Amino acid sequence: MTMMKHLLGAAGVLALTVGAAAAEPALIYDLGGKFDKSFNEAAFNGAERWAKETGGSYKEIEMQNEAQREQALRRLAEAGSNPIVTTGFGMSDPIATVSKDFPDTKFVTIDGWVDPAEHPNVLTVGFAEHEGSYLVGMMAALASKTGTVSFVGGMDIPLIRNFACGYAQGAVAVNPDIKFISNMTGTTPAAWNDPVKGSELAKAQKSQGSDVIFAAAGGTGLGVLQAAADEGIMSIGVDSNQNHLHPGSVLTSMLKRVDVAVYNAMMQGAELDTTTQALNLASDGVGYAMDENNAELVTAEMQAAVDAAAEQIKSGALVVHDYRTDDTCPAATF
Repeated sequence: MTMMKHLLGAAGVLALTVGAAAAEPALIYDLGGKFDKSFNEAAFNGAERWAKETGGSYKEIEMQNEAQREQALRRLAEAGSNPIVTTGFGMSDPIATVSKDFPDTKFVTIDGWVDPAEHPNVLTVGFAEHEGSYLVGMMAALASKTGTVSFVGGMDIPLIRNFACGYAQGAVAVNPDIKFISNMTGTTPAAWNDPVKGSELAKAQKSQGSDVIFAAAGGTGLGVLQAAADEGIMSIGVDSNQNHLHPGSVLTSMLKRVDVAVYNAMMQGAELDTTTQALNLASDGVGYAMDENNAELVTAEMQAAVDAAAEQIKSGALVVHDYRTDDTCPAATF
């Protein structure tokens, strides 16, 4: 594949990696970059798995600003890419607009929402973030020595509040008296890529007693994990397995199988089934990471307690409240 740069009007320049075939799949990363070690990188890993297994190639775009969303979609659709996979809720409205103009092209919005009744060529893929977050919230409370745990979110939207709410519910289930602190980085997409602000928030939360911080903030979260390691407290990664970034400091990572969603979409190709998907614990769409980098931080008793809760969630015996259903959280106030 060769790297080409296309000037897209006043919006600026997008990098588009072009393969040879006319009907290749394509992937558009959300703001924050392909190698954010989190959400976007998980999508990249799914695409790479598809490419290695099939020998195929795909086009990809890393956007630099909001104005490029619709332009990127149109450029790929006009070039014949199918399906076009996107990450992040910010692509929902552009896809709703562009998909009508390309009815024979399949589009995928991961973490967004496009009405399937009005847009039959669009697949919406969502995740039960609250279920995975509940498990790492339990682990945080079990590991905490101060009785205070905290959360740093990226952009203040219902999706990220759902992470925080699930985390708080899990922590409270272990310790009803636990103190929970929550901060969001901002209210614009820039909140996903501000590691300095993430570091500042983590240090402020430590000063309030937190000794385990869960970051669901894209690139901003890298600053949280770094600050936690520097300050001698624990952190929890998100989306991808981030345990290896600071071995012995990252308690675990809440896994969100964006890689699987991208891989599955590319495997189906132009015959993609656009029935809405909701990936949860029962379907292995979310979970938590254990490896050699956090093995000494998580005792067998801790893991057994978390795994028991996971089985209850899968069976329906334990229902974790989804913040997005009513904009409320039984275990925290935002």
